[in-house]
Amino acid sequence: MNHIVEVQHMERMNRSNNIRKLDKDTYLNISTGEVLEFKQSEVRSESFNSLRQTFKKMRYLINANFLGEGNELHITLTYHKNMTDRKVLYTDFDKFMKKFRYKYGKEYGSIDYMTIVEPQERGAWHHHLLIRFNDCVGQSIYVPPNAVAEMWGHGFIKIKSLRGVDNIGAYLSAYLADVELKEDTDIQKLDGGIEVKTIEVDGQKKKFIKGGRLHYYPSGMNLYRKSKGIVMPERKDMVYSDIKKIVGSAKPHYTKTIVVEQDDFKNVITYEQYNTKR
Repeated sequence: MNHIVEVQHMERMNRSNNIRKLDKDTYLNISTGEVLEFKQSEVRSESFNSLRQTFKKMRYLINANFLGEGNELHITLTYHKNMTDRKVLYTDFDKFMKKFRYKYGKEYGSIDYMTIVEPQERGAWHHHLLIRFNDCVGQSIYVPPNAVAEMWGHGFIKIKSLRGVDNIGAYLSAYLADVELKEDTDIQKLDGGIEVKTIEVDGQKKKFIKGGRLHYYPSGMNLYRKSKGIVMPERKDMVYSDIKKIVGSAKPHYTKTIVVEQDDFKNVITYEQYNTKR
């Protein structure tokens, strides 16, 4: 993903599949032929895992397409009213985006975008819009906030430059999936197993509870949209020792290890992320 490389390493490769999902409530045990029902805890866990996978894919798309250069902008679109209608949410955005591309496309040329929705605790939604002016590499783009607010017309807007942000995927996750850990938060009263991470936001280091906002997202909702020019990063399969040919002498800035054990099967999965700008 440009200057960011993520490594997913497994000690053992397991390509077998023991179950096949039939619908949201039942699955087939392939080895025994039994049709079984998911437990409620399994359904809830599957929902959260699906969300985490969606956010992972979203981060891959962001980091593969946005570099933190002057020709990129982060625009937040909010509502005055408590917007909870998903259909209206995206209808409003589509109308706005057509106006934006028509006006600034004539001035700056080709525009690509990716928009991600953020739920609020009260049930309302925001749009977080990433804009890339493709024909303006090396330039710093400015669009007047008042003009953009008039195009939007539903609430206040905020425009930020992405210049200097060297991991935009993680930067946006701080808004979208995580909850800021305030100084007066009593960690002892929170559920066990929480993961706290530190991210620099607007020049300040802040602590966030990883995934603390995920339960606000309804199941089955399309959380992001993108234009055709936003593409997935390249993936390569290789042995672990060949990774250094790609990252050189860089050290991982993030690592996570998961041990999977079931019956007589054990595997160790390690995630590493390298940022060659650091």
